[in-house]
Amino acid sequence: MLLKINRELLPEAIGSVGANAASLPIFANKSEILPYKLVQVRTPAANILKQEMLAAGGDAVVPAGCIINAAKYVDVVLLGTRKHYNLLLRKLALMPYFGLQQIAEELQAVLQPAPLYTTLADGRRLTYEQLCVMGILNITPDSFYAGSRVSLQEVVERAGRMLNEGAGILDIGGESTRPGSDSVDVEEERRRVMPVITELRRVYPQAVLSIDTYHAATAALALAAGADIINDISAMEADPQMLEVAVRNKAPIILMHMRGTPKNMQQSCEYADVVQEVAVYLARRAQLLRERGVGADKIILDPGIGFAKTVEQNLLLMRDLQALTSFGYPVLLAASRKSTIGAVLGGVPAEERLEGTIATSLQAVYAGAQLVRVHDVRENVRAIRMLEAIKNVRQQ
Repeated sequence: MLLKINRELLPEAIGSVGANAASLPIFANKSEILPYKLVQVRTPAANILKQEMLAAGGDAVVPAGCIINAAKYVDVVLLGTRKHYNLLLRKLALMPYFGLQQIAEELQAVLQPAPLYTTLADGRRLTYEQLCVMGILNITPDSFYAGSRVSLQEVVERAGRMLNEGAGILDIGGESTRPGSDSVDVEEERRRVMPVITELRRVYPQAVLSIDTYHAATAALALAAGADIINDISAMEADPQMLEVAVRNKAPIILMHMRGTPKNMQQSCEYADVVQEVAVYLARRAQLLRERGVGADKIILDPGIGFAKTVEQNLLLMRDLQALTSFGYPVLLAASRKSTIGAVLGGVPAEERLEGTIATSLQAVYAGAQLVRVHDVRENVRAIRMLEAIKNVRQQ
């Protein structure tokens, strides 16, 4: 009788056979091919990687013409088990040239990832043993989802419900960023969000609050009033001062991918490889912070579902969300009730996209993301916790 083994439970299955305990890590390291793509590698380095992976028993896919250095930089796909990569790392340690040391460091970080966490400005720490659910609080009259439009009294009550339902973060925004929406005057944005942040900090002193803005001045005021995290849909591009605000306040910042502005972004959906281009862009934006001394515990990445992407591109980003989880930063998926869900489900309106939203949250679990941003906290939390229980259960 042949039984198929769940890859995630392979160590447990190997142990159940009764082999010598000392041999279990050896078998585990041989158990699965782990594919990784290296982008823009110097051609001599690509040839060395090909040679050393073959010598280790794995392989590397390089473009035609690589062996004759037909291009200065190429992409490489590595194919190997942990055993193969461990052998490769030993060799790369002896090769301080062609950028191979940086490749080795990135590979080492992926193979032995450190636990991810986010340190707030006041020293509190968000950890991600479970997927963190961020509840959306839109302080706008024109949000694409009518159910999220609320007054000050309503938002305080809704915030309390979200916290009781399991929200780890409350995200407060004063401007609708749906496709085609007009920008909001900075003074109007402040008028909308500042009373909410002040009141939420007073009523729920331990809550973690995020300010959804791309205006540096609004972010600075919100942080002074008690916000903990900046959520910038422009990844600090809309306002050059945002980087300074994040650095000065030691505040975590969510960097999201977008092209253009919400008004015109759907005119900029041309990508050769949307997953790779979004990943490279976010890694480079994060590097700007790292060069200013900002730690990985202050950076969160968001692929920007619905922002300058087609339905197909959004689906590809969600399918391949794991591409972002290898950088050593927490990853946020924000797809709640967005138009891609409506399109996939036959054109249903935002009010009928709850089940589709839950499906995207579960994909975030499978992809190894750390956060989701949703309108419906209770339903998403329950589905996520159930999937996590199924994935994490171990036989006694």
